[in-house]
Amino acid sequence: MNFYYNKQGDVLDISIGEPQEAISEEMGEDILLRRDMKTNDIIGFTILNFEKRFQNVTEKQSVPVRVKFAA
Repeated sequence: MNFYYNKQGDVLDISIGEPQEAISEEMGEDILLRRDMKTNDIIGFTILNFEKRFQNVTEKQSVPVRVKFAA
């Protein structure tokens, strides 16, 4: 997995493998699931307003995304 945080845009991108073009699907408030345009496989996630979302967190937080990886 590759992580990239854009502080100016406050966006966290998480890519499974190398980043590539994708179709984005909203999964929840400011959370996007990214899928391969040809295979529809999940290739990553994007969390908008990442720092703002977690800056005052004092308790455990979770991101509402469920994923099943094939072997």
